[in-house]
Amino acid sequence: MLILTIRSDKPDAEIGLYNDGDQLGYEIWEAHRALAETIHTKIEALLVAHNQTLQGLGGVVVFRGPGSFTGLRIGLTVANALVDSLQLPITASAGDDWIKSGIERLLAGQNDRVAVPEYGALPNITAPRK
Repeated sequence: MLILTIRSDKPDAEIGLYNDGDQLGYEIWEAHRALAETIHTKIEALLVAHNQTLQGLGGVVVFRGPGSFTGLRIGLTVANALVDSLQLPITASAGDDWIKSGIERLLAGQNDRVAVPEYGALPNITAPRK
C-alpha cells in the first residue's frame, strides 16, 4: 500500500512516502508561515519524484499533535481533504513512533475516517479590538 505521511505541528513541516513500511522518500522543509502555500506542491513533487500520483495512494498517516494550532489545522485539513476526495483511509498518530504506528494501523485495516488534532492546550485567541 502506498502511504503518504504528513507532519505540520512545528515550523519545519515533514512529508513522507512509504510502500507499506518501506520509506520511498521523505522531505523536511522550513514551512513556518508558508505551509498553506507550499504543502500541496511539496506533496506533488514527492509523488512525481517517485513516479506516483495521488490516485495511487492507499492511505494517509498524519501527526495529530500536540503542536502549533495553525500548523496542525492546515496539515490535518489537507490530509482530511485528500482522504475524503480520494476515498482513502486515514490514521492520526502521536509520539516519536507516529509514522510506524500509523502505518501499522492502516495495514491492519483501521481507519479514523477523520483526523482530529490534539493541540495540547486551548488556543490563545485574542479578543477583538473595539
